[in-house]
Amino acid sequence: MAADRAYLAGGRVGPARAALAALTARMMARFEAAGAQRVDPAALHQADVLLDVYGEDLRGRAFIVEQPGAGPLFLRPDFTLPVLQLHRAARAEPARYCYLGPVWRRQPGAQNGRPTEFLQAGVEVYGEDAAEADAEVFALMRDALAEGGVTAPEVVTGDLGVAIAVLEAVAMAPARRAALRRHFWRPVRFQALLRRYAGPAPAPSPLRRALLEAASAGGVPALAEGAGGVVGARDLADVAARAQALAEDAAAAPVAAEDARLIDAALAVEGPADAAHARLAELAKAGGVDIAPALERFARRLDALARRGVEAGALPFRAATARTLEYYDGFVFEMAAPGRPDLPPLAAGGRYDGIAAALGGPPAPAVGAMVRPEALLAAGGLADASAPEAAAC
Repeated sequence: MAADRAYLAGGRVGPARAALAALTARMMARFEAAGAQRVDPAALHQADVLLDVYGEDLRGRAFIVEQPGAGPLFLRPDFTLPVLQLHRAARAEPARYCYLGPVWRRQPGAQNGRPTEFLQAGVEVYGEDAAEADAEVFALMRDALAEGGVTAPEVVTGDLGVAIAVLEAVAMAPARRAALRRHFWRPVRFQALLRRYAGPAPAPSPLRRALLEAASAGGVPALAEGAGGVVGARDLADVAARAQALAEDAAAAPVAAEDARLIDAALAVEGPADAAHARLAELAKAGGVDIAPALERFARRLDALARRGVEAGALPFRAATARTLEYYDGFVFEMAAPGRPDLPPLAAGGRYDGIAAALGGPPAPAVGAMVRPEALLAAGGLADASAPEAAAC
């Protein structure tokens, strides 16, 4: 129906719209009271600037339009990168921002029930102490959900920084380490790669052997010429670079079996955060790897959360938890509505210190999170539209 909106029947008119307006007003007031400056990023962005940073999943779901003379543009699929662009233009550290508005994502399968347009309200914090900022953003999301009547969300937390530290600590070819990092967000692909890297290299086909030998000897141009030249979108330099990468991978030593087992064991850690921290420390010691800085960040964050009234040690932790947005590289979390598997996470976020470097700047401390207000109202029940807050909207 034309009056419906994401997760919220009749959400564009009447009492449902008033309830939504009242809820978002309360949330934004809470964010601004925490020192966040409200910003309003553009809806359309240059595809060649930001789209690759989002990663494979969201890149494939972006709405892309062609603007003559301007190249491809895309509708923002979230707010984090557009807000980061505004922050970089302001050149102010530290800084806090909050936002409210629609985002757009193509959904696989026309009948899956997922909306292509929905609201996000959130905060982004730059340049502040990591543990304290992580804890504050988590607490802000918890309090924002309470504004919509969800006071005991189902929470899951993770820490990609620990997983990255384990990968960095074990011996393997840099290109293989980078490939595994790229696939944290795709567990099946990650496991397939790890199994391949830890096993014996399969015997190449005659054609592949010829390509690898040519790459090792710098003979790819001659090989391509003998095959009739390069056909397709890639030029000869691209083909030669890819062949060289394949040759280097074929020559790389396998990942040691004990290191592969350590990676598997670390990513399998699950349970209360205190116990998970202890288990990760135990695995690192037994495996002879140093991930002390990552574990120290983990512990400091738990302390900061406890100071904000969170039962930090009991928080559910899954080492393999990873948001679908590939720019996250540290603490991540999701908060879901109990008993509502039909709804997406009501709130989610995490740390993304490395994203500034991907956009051409130095790494900088950054953490943020968002709430889905429409899903929150659907989970908590519509507020009484006759209440003063709703009537005023």
